[in-house]
Amino acid sequence: MSVRPSDFPPPWSPSDAVAQPTDPVDERIEVGFLIVGAGPAGLAAAIRLGQLMEEDPATAGRLGEVPVAVLEKGKAPGSHLLSGAVVNPRGLQRLFKGRKRIDELPFYGPVHAESVLFLTKSRAVRIPTPPTMANHRNFVASLSQLGRFLAEEAEGLGVTILPETSAERLLVDGGRVVGVRTGDRGRGRSGEELSNFEPGSDIAARVTILAEGTQGHLTGAAFEQFGLRGENPQVWALAVKEVWKVAKPLDRVVHTMGWPLRAGRKFREFGGSFIYPMGDDMVTIGMVVGLDYRDAELSVHDLLQELKTHPRVRRILEGGERVQWGAKTIPEGGFVALPKRFHAPGLLLCGDGVGLVNVPALKGIHYAIESGRLAAEAAWRTLERGTSAREALATYDAALRDSFVWRDLREVRNMRQAFGRGFYLGGALAGAMTATKGRFPPGDTRTERDADQSLIRTDRAESYPAADGQLVFDKLSSVFASGNRTRDDQPNHIRIQTKVPRELAEMWSRMCPAQVYEVGESDGDGTVQLKLAPSNCVQCGAITAKGGRLTPPEGGSGPEYTLT
Repeated sequence: MSVRPSDFPPPWSPSDAVAQPTDPVDERIEVGFLIVGAGPAGLAAAIRLGQLMEEDPATAGRLGEVPVAVLEKGKAPGSHLLSGAVVNPRGLQRLFKGRKRIDELPFYGPVHAESVLFLTKSRAVRIPTPPTMANHRNFVASLSQLGRFLAEEAEGLGVTILPETSAERLLVDGGRVVGVRTGDRGRGRSGEELSNFEPGSDIAARVTILAEGTQGHLTGAAFEQFGLRGENPQVWALAVKEVWKVAKPLDRVVHTMGWPLRAGRKFREFGGSFIYPMGDDMVTIGMVVGLDYRDAELSVHDLLQELKTHPRVRRILEGGERVQWGAKTIPEGGFVALPKRFHAPGLLLCGDGVGLVNVPALKGIHYAIESGRLAAEAAWRTLERGTSAREALATYDAALRDSFVWRDLREVRNMRQAFGRGFYLGGALAGAMTATKGRFPPGDTRTERDADQSLIRTDRAESYPAADGQLVFDKLSSVFASGNRTRDDQPNHIRIQTKVPRELAEMWSRMCPAQVYEVGESDGDGTVQLKLAPSNCVQCGAITAKGGRLTPPEGGSGPEYTLT
């Protein structure tokens, strides 16, 4: 009998993340505009609102003592941000028009050259760069560093950033979003109040902008609450990456496909790797794999370790030292999985949370920034005399649909789905789609939920290399390299069934890059007990795609990225 992760849903409902305000009116924290998430989308929205306040101080005065507030669940802005990243500067240029030059942005430099390699176990064959992957005029960056830069720019414009603050519930009153409830701090493993306990607060706002990034907790709840979910389910990939200090500079951006992934249709293994220079003395290397894979023994972390043993890759890292590690999911559904609307009463949604990622181009940061900018302008319109809030927020959808974001995503709308047919057929179909700018095939191809894929088991794990602490690393040492210092006695923030078939428990255990899940004792009926170490979690979100549910932990916990 086949096992699917979706047959074992987590003990969690989107309604758990929606509530009415509970604090008395005079105890609520009042802000003008509230932004949840200090990533590229949220900080772009904050910066644009700051610019508008600067341009129109009389209107800004109507927003109160805290005109714009940004909630960030990480230790600081940038702590939870991870990407390749080769950045298309278009979004930043539009955000900082006339205010910042390219050389003032925290980039490691432009892409001077690039190679796309098809790998076998021992060989690397250079192939023509697909048009969608061309990076001329793009820039290498650390998203974590870019996030800190954007946060400083926002604060300089009068924005208040509240780090170590998780948004736990979306506050809805009379059918309208009126703000969020923040999470408690200082609870023990069983939920008991510790000596340092601080209760969460209701934060009320004119407009709430959700920019939570991939697997957004409140974003998913808003989809259900307001009927925003599109016709196709969202699908995700998991990226695991490392930053290395190297002995010799890398002179180009490198992407690989092929090994160590398998091409057969039955495996559904779609993805590849990236290796980018970060100045003369560092490189970032990562492995990205679609989470619709089927093999219970597949581990993206271990695939990255295996990739580093390839002769071509080993030469790049030779004599170097790993300095940071991290993991994050990426929305891959693209155009066909976008929500029906990007607004609801009192609410706007933007960035990775709604799936604004161009998978064939490996780009999403400039889309997040543009969507945040457009969301800010729509929020500001609610202050115009004679304009209803409903009409003002609806202009965001119109602006997004008229933007380069919409045009770009529409052209590649069916490419990700094509690779469900196997690497070679998928590649041929993707080529035809590129040549016709998305006009072939006509119509939209449906996506299939990652958790709906039936599991198989192979002997894949036998070929993963053993950790040596120099080139190849285990998961626990990698969690340490993420900067994760989460206290062990925090309440569990992962919602998952703990009595499940062995192959499902093994899949979760292998999938998780941070060794959160462990296969426990057999129950004698084909099921096992699943053990959890939630303090290991780096909040990558993979478990939400594959049958569980990640909810916000205590604010300030999780990784503390600085270079990712």
